[in-house]
Order: sequence, then C-alpha cells, then structure tokens
Amino acid sequence: MLARIYRPAKNAMQSGKGNTKQWVLEFEPELAPKIDPLMGWTSSADTARQVRINFETKEEAIAFAKAKNIPHRVTEPQEPARVIKSYGENFAFGRKRPWTH
Repeated sequence: MLARIYRPAKNAMQSGKGNTKQWVLEFEPELAPKIDPLMGWTSSADTARQVRINFETKEEAIAFAKAKNIPHRVTEPQEPARVIKSYGENFAFGRKRPWTH
C-alpha cells in the first residue's frame, strides 16, 4: 500500500492560493473501480482511497509515514513561472508589436 505525499495544486476556479499550503498524504489505489451494472455508479472495494491526511509541513508527513511503516513517495510541487506585466507597457515606444488601430 504505497502512499503519495504532495502539496495540492491551485484549483482552476480559484484566483488565490487557498488550500495549497498544506501537504497531503493519500494512498495509491490498489483496485480498479467497478461500474455497478444496475445503477451505473462507480464503486470500489479499496477503502484506503478514502483516507486523506493533511499536514502543515512535508517533514511531518514523511515522519508520520515512517512512524507507521507506510511506504511513501514524495512529489515536489512545481511553482508557476511569474510573468510580470504592467499596463504602461501597452503604450511603450519600443513596443514589440505595433498598435493595429
């Protein structure tokens, strides 16, 4: 039962960085989900997929996994490249593309 330790990415519906500062420990799925033939719902017998533990730091999550003898994999977050723009650059003399109107 392999655990995955990561910091979740920003939700596409968010403009801020809410819920992205904590680290999460989740278990990798061991069984594939099945589709119920009568209702069409997706289910699984793998109850470890329901466990999600939040930690303040990566070190706390790793220490918890080691204390409980859980094999784990740490995924480092990818920071987005910041593009700094200003409104005044639209009217700059040395603009790369000229105005079309």
